[in-house]
Amino acid sequence: MARQATILIWQGHCATFQGSGFLSQNCQNIILLFHPSTAVSKKKKKKKKLQDEQREFADVMRGFLLRPKVMLGMVMLIGLSTLLPIISQLLPELKQREEYRVAALDIQITEPPRWVPIDLVAEVIDRSELPEELSLLDSEITSQVGAAFGEHPWVRSVRHVEKKAARDEKTDEDISTLTIDLEYRRPVAMVRMPHGLYAVDSDGFLLPSEDFAVGDTKRFPLIINIQRPPVGQAGEFWGDVAVLGAARIAEAITPYWRAFDLTAIRIRNAEKRVEHPSDVIFELMTKEGSFIVWGRAPGTRHPGELSVAQKIGRLQRYLEDFGAFDKPNGPYEIDIRHWQEIARRPIPSSIRFSDRTSRPRN
Repeated sequence: MARQATILIWQGHCATFQGSGFLSQNCQNIILLFHPSTAVSKKKKKKKKLQDEQREFADVMRGFLLRPKVMLGMVMLIGLSTLLPIISQLLPELKQREEYRVAALDIQITEPPRWVPIDLVAEVIDRSELPEELSLLDSEITSQVGAAFGEHPWVRSVRHVEKKAARDEKTDEDISTLTIDLEYRRPVAMVRMPHGLYAVDSDGFLLPSEDFAVGDTKRFPLIINIQRPPVGQAGEFWGDVAVLGAARIAEAITPYWRAFDLTAIRIRNAEKRVEHPSDVIFELMTKEGSFIVWGRAPGTRHPGELSVAQKIGRLQRYLEDFGAFDKPNGPYEIDIRHWQEIARRPIPSSIRFSDRTSRPRN
């Protein structure tokens, strides 16, 4: 059977031929002639071209690597890689050099306030796994020291850890220092529980009770009627939103505590189990037996709740008008939560000394 001829395309004409591709005399301006054998020929040419390029690249690389300078560099590199372990063993261990080491007890910290133990650094070392001496050349030293101090119950946050090696101008000796910038927790109130008093900060975190003397506890506002004991240890959240709310009120009202003649912050609806701070209502107890319905804690953002400044302003105006919270014929229940006015009603003598209104006396 004869093979199908190719198709010839030229200007204005196209013809089909049988056999080997005989061309008519009328064919002019042929643009393309394609025969099945042409594809095979192109593949062979492409493969040969690729092989030629690979041989050419190999010749170039061989010529480059055989240059004297390149050969010398390769020999030196191999020699260094062989000698490096030996050289490193002969060099002194810099981490052990005295000028790069600092005693853990010499760590410098932000000056602690009076309520923080003066031996805080020693306590951190005892509580953690810090070695007695530290090397400034240790790449993990800053994170290790920062983590150790961050776990102490008096430390709210570790702002920065800096290691420095310098020369002492007086002794002309090399010295190493490790300095830590700390933010400390600040006690704002004491929580009265059946087994004693517990200090808390404004975040509702329990603080080390053993660091407070009896006289220290009287300097802070008192929180009463807390139903839940702390769930964690010192340095951890108490676990009760009522404690958190009362601590925030204590922080806000501490500057006015003595002027308002207050004795305690009391949870008004403690019999209800609440999980959200905005569900807790607080009262302020006075020495003469009145109690002030404060409302919700700062930061709850409850619709219609007055700000701390507005509430304190109302209490100041009341004192200006009456002189004391139990005058003229108290004690009273004074409600400062309303937008337009202060509500006041006498406390009946029959319930005046009930469990609901009982309060500590100084």
